[in-house]
Amino acid sequence: MPPASLDNSVTAWVDECARLTRPERIHWCDGSEEEYRRLVSGMLQDGTLLELDPKRHPESYLHRSHPSDVARSENLTFICSDQKDDAGPTNNWMSPRDAIQKLTPLFEGSMKGRTLYVVPYLMGPVGSRYSRMGIEITDSPYVAASLKIMTRMGKVALDHLGGSADFVRGLHSLGDLSPDRRFVCHFPEQKLIWSIGSGYGGNALLPKKCFALRIGSWMARQEGWLAEHMLILGLEDPEGRVTYMAAAFPSACGKTNLAMLVPPASQKGWKVWTVGDDIAWMHFGKDGRLYAVNPEAGFFAVAPGTSTKSNPNMMATIAKNTIFTNVALTSDRRPWWEGMDGPAPAEAVDWQGNPWKPGSSKAAHPNSRFTTPARQCPALSARFDDPEGVPISAILFGGRRARVAPLVFEAFDWRHGVFLGATMGSETTAASTGQVGVIRRDPMAMIPFCGYNMADYFAHWLRVGAKSDEAAPTIFHVNWFQTGPDGSFLWPGFGENMRVLRWILARCRGEADAVRTPIGYLPTRESIDLSGLDLSDDSVRKLLSVDREAWTRELAEMKAFFERFGGRMPEELWQEHDRLTHRLQLEAA
Repeated sequence: MPPASLDNSVTAWVDECARLTRPERIHWCDGSEEEYRRLVSGMLQDGTLLELDPKRHPESYLHRSHPSDVARSENLTFICSDQKDDAGPTNNWMSPRDAIQKLTPLFEGSMKGRTLYVVPYLMGPVGSRYSRMGIEITDSPYVAASLKIMTRMGKVALDHLGGSADFVRGLHSLGDLSPDRRFVCHFPEQKLIWSIGSGYGGNALLPKKCFALRIGSWMARQEGWLAEHMLILGLEDPEGRVTYMAAAFPSACGKTNLAMLVPPASQKGWKVWTVGDDIAWMHFGKDGRLYAVNPEAGFFAVAPGTSTKSNPNMMATIAKNTIFTNVALTSDRRPWWEGMDGPAPAEAVDWQGNPWKPGSSKAAHPNSRFTTPARQCPALSARFDDPEGVPISAILFGGRRARVAPLVFEAFDWRHGVFLGATMGSETTAASTGQVGVIRRDPMAMIPFCGYNMADYFAHWLRVGAKSDEAAPTIFHVNWFQTGPDGSFLWPGFGENMRVLRWILARCRGEADAVRTPIGYLPTRESIDLSGLDLSDDSVRKLLSVDREAWTRELAEMKAFFERFGGRMPEELWQEHDRLTHRLQLEAA
């Protein structure tokens, strides 16, 4: 039963959804451990979950989604703003009226014979003025259990809501899981999300990308803050001082690995503390600085490639209390995926439940995931639950570029930094598109997640910088993925990325040298720690230099991308494009 203190609009909306979907029963989630165990027990009985070896992976389970339902359905994801131009050219748009007319028949009776779970959740630390409240209605116990891990769910969320009616509404149903009847629709003016036909994380766990970024970015623009697809880390120096950074990377660029970076032995005394691996909500503090909170309480990360080499902290985090989705299952009931430690098992059951042996198809789906509590991370920051968040000194943008972008460079100022973020490009991998080496423009890593016109989003970033004056974070661009003639990476990456973070920190403190180039400030060879690395002089030169011809070619692609936004594109960014053109021409003279 709902608490008596709830605003009538909350219970009225739940009743409205129940009349539409016609469930057999309604359950209001309280977020208790007992409730979670009941959800898990029911899914073990009906086969939704499989229990893993309780000794090696206590309280951990395997879930297999439908083979047609294994990733975000970006082509079926819509922004349903009142005006099409407010969604912009990078979003799919559907009018609110058409969306309601199309989806209402799909929701009618969709929960017959099922339980309707009312899942109240809080995005952000308990007691924080920056936290926001949402309620997801779902007929998936897998979603309800996952939200227990991913959010502050249940009573704590309703306590935050109190008697208010200010919350994001989310209606989700598995429907019949048909791709032909699958839609994820966002109604930003109404703070409403409708999702049907999918049980996969990004489509069904509505607090994550749907609320935290698509609806969240719309709210942030209205209220004067930033909702970003960014990790948050704290870099602690040997003297014990911690400096916080946020970073945006497209998929397959090592975002989670950087958030949980373990410094190598050569970086004695340095530590990295994890605040968040995926989403940052950033607001101005009383001192004029930009502060960030992680709205999530757990991690929902890609499994393939995760190992003790790439991310030892994550491997420790997922050792217990974790739900794995679409990974393989070994004969002794352990999860397994490509890129994991040690040799492949002699035999296993693949992500679809079929027998598997090495050399056949992928054992784990390339987008297989794990959902795990953040509190289990060995490197979790002591300020993870800080209601005021952490002060951000640096913002990093990055992508996967084999040739163009050097290892690291600093923006001239905030406006130039916004230009760097707005022109971010990453070369696609086979896992992401089936094509290799195609440049995909993904400003601030937000192309799939911005809930409104990205030209207006750029303008909002420019306003944020103007508001913060001298207290604005310094903006940098990084690229771990430059390659040599043989295709091998020039930079060792992983823990050695600490050396780049140290240079960034030193620049923020005014303690490191740099050389001014047409694209920004690059490290001098002496200002970045390269000691002990097996790097040739030619590799160092390529890592720390500007390929003028490659950047000149980039100008045309940047221009074509900006032109997609027509007259809404901020003039300041066109000016930055002109200035880059002029600087490159001077360099050639």
